[in-house]
Amino acid sequence: MERTIKKVWIGKIADFPVSLGKAVRVEDRDIAVFHLSNGKIRAIANKCPHRGGVLSEGMVANEFVFCPMHDWKINVSDGKVQAPDEGCVQTFPTHIEDHQVYVEMPI
Repeated sequence: MERTIKKVWIGKIADFPVSLGKAVRVEDRDIAVFHLSNGKIRAIANKCPHRGGVLSEGMVANEFVFCPMHDWKINVSDGKVQAPDEGCVQTFPTHIEDHQVYVEMPI
């Protein structure tokens, strides 16, 4: 079965500070967007699978965000929680076109 997606504009690249998270509301979803030090933009669900911590408020290091509630380490590229903890958050593909940032949302 083919998945249907919609590309949604979420801002200019300058709107996303490097190595910090930013909360973005896209339709009915809360998304955490990260502008990584390597220049990539990553987007994940803005809720830790452990206790619902707001991931956009977490510390960012390389490709990881640390949940501000209990310090769970989550890979922002694949959404996987790092051992010894377990879990996963939804990821959303992103694109940069002409300094504009877009996220792909399932519909």
